[in-house]
Amino acid sequence: MRLAYTEDQELFRDTVRDFLADQCTTTHVRAAWAADSAISARWQELAKVGVTGIVVPEDHDGLGMGDEELAAVLVETGYAALPEPLLEAAVAVGLLAEFAPDAGWLAKIASGEATASVLLPGQRFAVEAAAAGLLVIGLDNGDVHVVNPADCTLTPQRSVDRSRKLYRVAFEPTPETLVASNAQRSLARAADRGALGAAAQLLGLTKRMLDTTVEYAKQRVQRGVLIGTHQSVQHHLANVLIKLEFAKPVVLRAAYSLARDLPSAARDVSMAKIYASEAADLAARNCLQVHGAIGYTEEHDLQLFMKRAWALGTAWGDAGTHRDRIATDLLGDAPAPPTPSY
Repeated sequence: MRLAYTEDQELFRDTVRDFLADQCTTTHVRAAWAADSAISARWQELAKVGVTGIVVPEDHDGLGMGDEELAAVLVETGYAALPEPLLEAAVAVGLLAEFAPDAGWLAKIASGEATASVLLPGQRFAVEAAAAGLLVIGLDNGDVHVVNPADCTLTPQRSVDRSRKLYRVAFEPTPETLVASNAQRSLARAADRGALGAAAQLLGLTKRMLDTTVEYAKQRVQRGVLIGTHQSVQHHLANVLIKLEFAKPVVLRAAYSLARDLPSAARDVSMAKIYASEAADLAARNCLQVHGAIGYTEEHDLQLFMKRAWALGTAWGDAGTHRDRIATDLLGDAPAPPTPSY
């Protein structure tokens, strides 16, 4: 097992990183906060880079890549706090590829013509449901439905991160919308992909908060002294870096396991979500302390990444949920899928 990206994976990741540095600045993120939908013309530009079709099969005009490549890209989208629901679309693609490959949606998502969102068992809200081209909904009994959001009753919900547009969804299942029954295993794997993706994004957010705070500590003068020269500040930031470096290989391991459908995949995903959530939580607390009160204000960029981290920390199962899964697995029972709550 090689817990590192291949040369091709690094090249694709770096291409996405350069694109986001130019096309997803904090100004763009703030615009998404104020808009009715976070989906913008950037979605089509992401499609040109290949991002929207990263896990779409090649015979449906996608790149046909797997969870390792997806995780690498999602780290970068976390770093940029990308408003578009790329993770939710990737989860939807997995279910569409398995149960409705000939409906035409896969090619539309890969080309950027359409977006998709998901609502899985235990999930209270769907991200960008109103603007999505379709919703893939999994029910507790294992049924999978593909529905038009226009046929649902959508109720907007407030989110700590206002660039993540959340909706409560009410719909009437029909034989026409049903694409699979007794698909509990597929729904569990979809939830694991969501948890892995959230963990990857949390890594990027942790790195962004750390980089932002290091630069601030190099410039902020207090009582004639740069605050970055204080050992206490250095310790705060070093602790974040240590947490981040410990979380990275855990996320890589989870992506490796999920891509190969290994027996340990569910447990490895839970480990990744725990480590990444704890790293992001520590980053938010320590970086805010270094910034002081200005870090709370909406005028400062730090709060954009803190609030995304807080939102993703509870999405796709919080740390407590995933600890329960690991405990269940170690006691000899199959771990339950993560509760993808928001």
